[in-house]
Amino acid sequence: MINDMTIFAKKESNMLLIQHLEKYFHYWKWFLMSITIALLVGFVYLRYAQQIYAIYAKILLQDEKRANGEMAGLAELANLAGRSSSSAAYVNDQMQVLQSRRIMRKVVEANKFTITYHSKGLIRMKELLEKDSPLKLILLNPNSSKLDSISNQMIISHGPSGYSYTDKISKHISFRLGEKFNSPLGEIMILPQSNQLLTNDLIIQYIPREVTVDILRSYISIQPNQEVQSFVVDFAMRHPNKEKGKLLLNSLIEQYNLDAIEDKISVFKATNKFIDSRLDIIAQNLQTADSKMEKFKQQQGVLDVKLEANEYNVAVSINEKKAIEHELQLQLLDMMESELNVGGGLLPTNLGLSDLGVQKQIETYNNLYLERLDLLKSAQEESGVVKGIDVTLAELKSNLHKSIKNQKEGVLASSMVYRNQVSRFKNKFNSLPYNERQFNNIHREQKIVESIYMFLLEKLEENEINLSATPANIKIIDEAYATWRPIAPRRMYVYGFSLLIGFLVPFVCLYGKFYFDIKVKNRDDIERMFSVPILGEVPRSSHVIHEANDRSSLAESIRILRTNISYMVGRKNHGAEVIFVTSTIAGEGKSFVSTNLAKVYAMSGKKVLLIGADIRSPKILSYLGVSHFRHIHPGITEYLVDKHLSVREIIIKNPGHFNFDLIYSGKVAPNPSELLINGHFEDIIAYGKEHYDYIIVDTAPVGLVVDTQLISKYADITVYVVRTNFLDKRLLTVPKEMFEKNKLHNMAVLLNDVDFNLGYGYGYGYGYGYGDQEVKINSKNVVLKAVKGVLKKHKITHQ
Repeated sequence: MINDMTIFAKKESNMLLIQHLEKYFHYWKWFLMSITIALLVGFVYLRYAQQIYAIYAKILLQDEKRANGEMAGLAELANLAGRSSSSAAYVNDQMQVLQSRRIMRKVVEANKFTITYHSKGLIRMKELLEKDSPLKLILLNPNSSKLDSISNQMIISHGPSGYSYTDKISKHISFRLGEKFNSPLGEIMILPQSNQLLTNDLIIQYIPREVTVDILRSYISIQPNQEVQSFVVDFAMRHPNKEKGKLLLNSLIEQYNLDAIEDKISVFKATNKFIDSRLDIIAQNLQTADSKMEKFKQQQGVLDVKLEANEYNVAVSINEKKAIEHELQLQLLDMMESELNVGGGLLPTNLGLSDLGVQKQIETYNNLYLERLDLLKSAQEESGVVKGIDVTLAELKSNLHKSIKNQKEGVLASSMVYRNQVSRFKNKFNSLPYNERQFNNIHREQKIVESIYMFLLEKLEENEINLSATPANIKIIDEAYATWRPIAPRRMYVYGFSLLIGFLVPFVCLYGKFYFDIKVKNRDDIERMFSVPILGEVPRSSHVIHEANDRSSLAESIRILRTNISYMVGRKNHGAEVIFVTSTIAGEGKSFVSTNLAKVYAMSGKKVLLIGADIRSPKILSYLGVSHFRHIHPGITEYLVDKHLSVREIIIKNPGHFNFDLIYSGKVAPNPSELLINGHFEDIIAYGKEHYDYIIVDTAPVGLVVDTQLISKYADITVYVVRTNFLDKRLLTVPKEMFEKNKLHNMAVLLNDVDFNLGYGYGYGYGYGYGDQEVKINSKNVVLKAVKGVLKKHKITHQ
């Protein structure tokens, strides 16, 4: 049982969903029109929208500080152990340089990106590179300060009278190519280039350099490669002009490489300058040593000196060699110390200092000094960052002084040891001739100076070679390339969005219409309010029932109503069936239903009496087209007032061409309620039951007056007419109260003016052919559903 209820609930839910969908499907033309318009708008947008291309490039950074050989293996092991790698820091540092305003400023200046050219079309503009533009703008005062704060857009046109210049300030100026004239940018000149003709207006726009830098930097995305210890950097950008995008990326890479080379060259030049200055001093010392040797030989007449004994000579040579090496180091340290004392600037590197710690400190100092020089290109010396670097440089310089001092002390101590050894062995030479000792001293001094001189010459040559063969700082893996098709706008996305908008616009409008519509739409609105029997639904129709074989949708719905009334009333042993027809407010069609119900009963051969009991606003005669009877025949009002009138006298026999009798309401009385309860209306009902098969009473609306409630006890069934798309849902509380409090006898609801063409949401759009006519009626299932509801409500068994 529970499963059956669950299945039934699911079916009911599906049915409700179908009903809601059919409400919207009825307006399928709206959806079709909206979707068509939306797709057309999408097509026009794709036709004229600015297309965006993706541009990519890839480079490999050349890090000269990377470990090679065994050190590279150690670095790899350190990375596997989870330690931080210097490669990531190096790549991030270089990315900051690539994204810097300083580099982008060089790109802008190198390519004149402050000036853009656009060819004006019918709908949109197309950007051109300077080389593709038929005309070129020349700023005659490019260093003017006002160019840093002003932007200007000019339109160059070509007509029968020549070229013209237009902007928002200068308005309209005629000019000749190559002629200078004034503009908001100062004096300018327009020159022709290439063989292209100016067919469309050319729009030239100038944007200040710093603004251009910010705009171009926002286009470019720079990301490191995801591989571990990778030195690959990826570039990506989006731009409507793919040629300009490729030019921008390639120029950025080129300017970065040139900037790195300039840094290296500046270090090499500083080293050369230092070596040249030291060579001058050492050359003078060498010349002095040579002069001493020459003078000694001339004075002493010495041309050659024999070597001492092998055992003394070898010992002296070894110790003197060690002493010379340490004295060389002392000389280099003295040179470096004097360079430190001179002042600021780059320090010489790669001089052959034995202490690697001192050499490393010199490299650190030079790198930081280069960063200071780069920073001064875009900042002042008084800025906090520059002062911070100055403090760090001072600290490095102080530490370098201390390191050199400590190194000198160590070298001096070692030198003293070797000198003591030399002195000890020299004592052995006391027996040697004095001239030989003098010669050795002069020769030794000459060798020391000569070795220093040769060493500096060697370093100078190495530095010159490095300067002339400075390698590129990067390797270009992929030059800038653009996608062959635009990445935006996406055709499928635009059409999909257009389709969605085209569907949502009518859907939202209809949803709002349905949501805010407070009129009764269908039987569901009534059934949700209260459980009342539904007799049927009368369709919206301009047709009038004329003949017995009428198969119109109206006639069929009235016949269904007649059948359902029979089930509601049940089998009667005697007397006519009294059918009251009422509604909540006027205009819901109770008179329309009453007259057509009377026609259907009469067509079936029954004797029918139609009574117009709405004595406040009578409409029966108008519906039947016999309004003239109100002037020549008495009605209910006259009968209720005049006790001498008989019921037979107020009955109109077969009015017009209809096969039923009629009692109309009569004249409008000032006190209708009092007249209806004076007891004479009961006589009319009693007479009708005696002489007719059916009595149909058109009563007053119960939501406005109390008349119908006063006479409802005479009814066998009360047909409560509810007109769809007319009655406010809030007024359903009136029939709900009438039904639940039994104020109207045997009450059942009839829906009037139902539009069956709207589908299940409002009615049931089934067509049933009869002869040459197409009749819109309720389906068999709908009739059975209504009948079963009536039987269930009143526990009547059809026999």
